[in-house]
Amino acid sequence: MSIILLFACVLCLVLINVPIAVALGIVAVTALLITQGLASLPNLPIVVYNGATNFPLLAIPLFILAGSIMNASGISRRLIAFASSLLGWMRGGLAMVSIGTSLFFAEISGSAVADVAALGSVLIPAMQSRGYSKEFAAAVMSSAATLAVIIPPSIIAVLRCARLSSR
Repeated sequence: MSIILLFACVLCLVLINVPIAVALGIVAVTALLITQGLASLPNLPIVVYNGATNFPLLAIPLFILAGSIMNASGISRRLIAFASSLLGWMRGGLAMVSIGTSLFFAEISGSAVADVAALGSVLIPAMQSRGYSKEFAAAVMSSAATLAVIIPPSIIAVLRCARLSSR
């Protein structure tokens, strides 16, 4: 029951436009104070610092940063042009281009979220302009983005290796 209450509190805070990270922090600190009292409050900065300096967890925002840099610097468009020269000539080629581009992008960024954010903004409108339905275009991009989980160095692979090495 308490998990549902915590989730409802986070959801309410997000619905009133509080950023997700702040909403999670507010609910976590409130739950900590309710369950363990004010005596646990001095430990909060230590826990936050240990979480922020945990090397495997630091890889997650850096993967997303790498995807953002790739998108801002134009590497995404170059990857699309490369995949288009390889696969764009055949029937349904633009859908295959999105999968091929996601393959290359996932190998570099390691994040499915960065993959969809960088490539979806370019490829989904391009697929719609060539006659693909928006549902099909979104399904192809979201399916192609799951390659980032499979191909190393993915975020999940980094966290799994870190867990195995800590045993």
